[in-house]
Parts: sequence; C-alpha cells; structure tokens
Amino acid sequence: MARPGRLGVGIIGAGKVGAVLGAALRGAEHAVVGVSAVSEASRERAETLLPGVPILEIQDIVERAELVLLAVPDDALGELVEGLARLGAWQPGQLVAHTSGRFGVGILKPIRAAGSIPLALHPAMTFTGMSLDLTRLMDCTFGVTADAAMLPIAQALVVEMGAEPVAIAEADRTLYHAALAHSSNHLVTLVAQASQLLREIGVDTPERMLGPLLRATLENALASGESALTGPVARGDVGTVAAHAEALNEYDAGSGGDVLAAYLAMARATARRAVNRGLLKEGQFDDINNALDASNTPDKGEAPPGNDAAGAQEGN
Repeated sequence: MARPGRLGVGIIGAGKVGAVLGAALRGAEHAVVGVSAVSEASRERAETLLPGVPILEIQDIVERAELVLLAVPDDALGELVEGLARLGAWQPGQLVAHTSGRFGVGILKPIRAAGSIPLALHPAMTFTGMSLDLTRLMDCTFGVTADAAMLPIAQALVVEMGAEPVAIAEADRTLYHAALAHSSNHLVTLVAQASQLLREIGVDTPERMLGPLLRATLENALASGESALTGPVARGDVGTVAAHAEALNEYDAGSGGDVLAAYLAMARATARRAVNRGLLKEGQFDDINNALDASNTPDKGEAPPGNDAAGAQEGN
C-alpha cells in the first residue's frame, strides 16, 4: 500500500544532482513520472539511477508532475522558469523546487501567477552522479528556503530523502552559497596546488603525504574552529613565512603559476584572524604582512624583522 502524501515527481535535468535526488525521492515511495535528459551521459545516468522512468520533453514532465524538481545550472534557471510560464505550463497547487544554492524562491516568481508553490532545496554536498551519493545523502544537510507556510513541506521532502534541512532566509542565499563554494571549491584548488609542489620536488604520491594531514586538519577545524589553527603564521614565525613566499615567488616565476597569489591571500587572512583571536600581537601581524609584501618586489633584501626569541610563540 502506498504511503499517504506520495507525489508524482518530474525531474528536469538528469545531471549528477537531479538523477540522485530523483532516486532518493523514489526511494521514499514518490513516483517519478518523467525525467528530461539531453546528453548521452545524462541519459545513461537516468537509466542507471531511475530505471523504467520515461525520458520526456520538459513541458510533458511539468504537465504530469505534482512536484517538479528543477536541477539545472544556475544561469539557466530563470530563463527556464519564465519560458514555461509563457507557455502556461505551471499548474495551480503544483510544487516547484529548484536545487540551486545561489537562489531562493524569488527566482521562481513566474510560477506564482499560476498558483504553483515555490521551494528551494539545495544539497550541501558534491555529487558523483552514482548510487553511492544516495548513502552520502544520509550525512548531508540541505539549505531550504520557502514561504513560511510552505517551509514544513520543503523540510519534509528533505527528511524523506534522508538528509537534514536547514532553513536559509531568502536574503541570505548568496552568502550561504558563497560560504559553501569558498570552503569546498577552493579546498580542491589548495590541495591541487600543494600536490603540484610536492610532485615538483619528487614526491610520487602526494596524496599519501597530504591525506592524513588534511583529514586531521579538517576534523580539528570542524570540532574546534579557529582554536585548531597552527603553523608559522599563527606563531608569528616571520622568517619562515618570508622563506615560503620567496620560494613560491621563484617557483611561479619559472612556471607561470598561481600558487603564490593563493598563498599570499590565505596567509594574510590567517594573520588577520590570528591577531583578532589574540594569537598574534599587532607588531607580529605587521611583520607578517611586510614579509608577504616583500615577496612581490624584485629585490627582497633581508628577511623582515620580528622573528626573534622575544617575538616568537611556541606552537605546532
């Protein structure tokens, strides 16, 4: 016997996110009535994760579905919603949810005139587009945005997919998404840069060297916040910071690389947060910044002052 409140779900976009969330909703006994898939990869993904679900045109999916899940790129979302509104496709009482992190329900304004109900359901995780993502959803949170009366519906859908809903205000969606992108996407860049440097000096498997360090660092940071901060910047070890910056400057000059710019930006941000927490004195903070500034000049001269015994702090 079907559970009460089951919906006919239409998936627009069988990318890595749409196909997985469609499978999760199907696992909660909702009926997936159709999926759109254009590329060969998306068709294969739909066949794997949503076997037996017909691949349909977008307008046919909207016509059949009680819940339409829009899993399309951010830049395509507004045009898609408006185009379907011009065609008169949206229906009264129909739930329309998108998976964009950047947008709340404002971008779904064109559906309101038809009496449809807008929801924003963004999973805060990266997707492979494979079945293992269904297991990872169990440890995932969604940023959800909806009108106050409809928020419980958005939250219930997330819970049914096995994840945890976290309400995000409409006005806060861009900062919410920036926080996730800054942490996740830029982490990949930092790891890639560190791996590149290690390979350059002959470390054949940098992932084996970085893995334990990064996993422990991430766990400590999540558990203890900035109390977990260690390293030469937090210690006020100006000589070491200056040596790092000089070496990276020379490395980038020979390779046309981008490592120095990332190191300088993160070191400056780390120093500012360290001084705000009382880990660094203002003088040490100034010395760190002077060392970083010197790395961009042709003639660096001697290492900047401030790395004497009186100014140094113990740490790991």
